[in-house]
Amino acid sequence: MTRPVITAYDWVPDFAKGLVRDLQVRWALEEVGRSYDVRYLSQGSQKAPAHRAQQPFGQVPTYQQGDLVLFESGAIVLHIARTHAGLLPDDPSGRARAIEWMFAALNTVEPPITDYGVAAVLERDQPWSQPRMPAVVARIEERLGDLAARLADAEWLDGSFSAGDLMMVGVLRQLRDSGLVEAHPTLAAYVDRGTARPAFRRALDAQMQGFTGSPPPGFAAWLEKQAQGAAA
Repeated sequence: MTRPVITAYDWVPDFAKGLVRDLQVRWALEEVGRSYDVRYLSQGSQKAPAHRAQQPFGQVPTYQQGDLVLFESGAIVLHIARTHAGLLPDDPSGRARAIEWMFAALNTVEPPITDYGVAAVLERDQPWSQPRMPAVVARIEERLGDLAARLADAEWLDGSFSAGDLMMVGVLRQLRDSGLVEAHPTLAAYVDRGTARPAFRRALDAQMQGFTGSPPPGFAAWLEKQAQGAAA
């Protein structure tokens, strides 16, 4: 069987390190004991036609194994989980519930977290950023409260660790340093359990070691503009 090849960035800003979506794919591959190769992209090259032929939105990761090419981290993780043992239960009902939690992570919990990242980082120099924050935070707190209530004192979301937990922990990690997850001790402990798994540590180390490239032209000016916006 040919080794899968995933794509990843060779450079991202410090705030994005450890959060780029190839991490979830690496983690899934590590969980199932599957070796893989990485094709690194410099910033900007992900928008070139060659990469858009595999990822029409010009993002990472992609996954290629033989003739199969996939994009979207959730779809890739689901494929890995379906074709290797270890990330989905054996019984059909358990498998369906694990996949349900994958969708919940990406479609229910993540959208307000993405809004938070946009307002807090990418557009924090814009006049509409701070006025939006209370409503964005309120939506996140509602989702986290619901999730914490469902998790209660369980170790994982539905029985044993699954692809659903992998994706949910990946989503919750986007709130690092915000204090929002820590406001729910059960969720903070849940994330800690996920990130303590050896497969996660290997995946994170591999991603961090791959950041050997240089920032694109104009990044320093953008960073200075962001800093000025934060200080205003």
